[in-house]
Amino acid sequence: MRSQGPDEDPAEGSSDEQAAAEQADETRSSARNASKRSGKSRKGSFWWELFVLISTALVLTVLLQLFVARVFLIPSRSMEQTLHGCDGCSNDRILVDKITYRFSDPQPGDVVVFSGPKSWMADEGGVSEPANPVVGFSYRIGSLLHLVEPVEKDFVKRVIATGGQTVECCDEQNRVLVEGEPLDEPYIYWAPGSPQEQEEFGPVTVPEDHLWVMGDNRNNSLDSRYQGGGGRAGAVPVDNVVGKAQVILLPPGRWQGIEESNPQAVALGPDEDSWSGSPGWEGLRYLVVVPAVWSTRRGSLVAARSRTWERH
Repeated sequence: MRSQGPDEDPAEGSSDEQAAAEQADETRSSARNASKRSGKSRKGSFWWELFVLISTALVLTVLLQLFVARVFLIPSRSMEQTLHGCDGCSNDRILVDKITYRFSDPQPGDVVVFSGPKSWMADEGGVSEPANPVVGFSYRIGSLLHLVEPVEKDFVKRVIATGGQTVECCDEQNRVLVEGEPLDEPYIYWAPGSPQEQEEFGPVTVPEDHLWVMGDNRNNSLDSRYQGGGGRAGAVPVDNVVGKAQVILLPPGRWQGIEESNPQAVALGPDEDSWSGSPGWEGLRYLVVVPAVWSTRRGSLVAARSRTWERH
């Protein structure tokens, strides 16, 4: 008998090689399929993460503007030169914080943004609020993101007198009087070509929980003197106040805090109950600025422009 040599069974060697080749093909095929699945997974994960990121930014923008601060555009001349809102110029965008008046009341000299009360809105046009509450809620969210025209009309003015005070104009030096004492108003602007004297009004006793507001551009402002026919009807309910104007954000060259000179400080003395002048209170302004600016920039992803409806 002779022993079997390695080359005497070619079929067996060929079978081993074929099995190895098939196994290699299966491995490569499995790797390709796994790569395709991984690619699809990564692609799906990217779009999901993008959706979550945008949704989170929108939710935070709405929450910040509802409860912390909001940016408003000044489109009218009524608060010049404190706030620019002239034709053909870069109108100011201001930061209005909604926290200050949760702990204190508006004080004389504060620049406030407020929703027009009914007495002011009699002659104002605008969009009617949808009757359906769900649609109405969606509409308000859209207005916060500056996607639709807001239902309410907002105004920005300076507080001159508060509830219970009597205001009138004018003394021999053409100054507004509160409680019979003349006010010091360094912020008043007399537009070129307009008379540098104020129209007489009053005396008017401001109703409790109301504000008497006027524009710094004193002869070019439809304010408490005229709205609702003037008198007590021109006063603004404190509940209508949206917030306190703190900072001019844009244009960049106008970045600054907003002057809050208390016109009654000399005549009547400062209000001891006011927190606005307490140490450290000004720091709140900057605690509000950072998240509000972040909110504004995130909101710009979905809004081409920011608008409010401050009228005159």
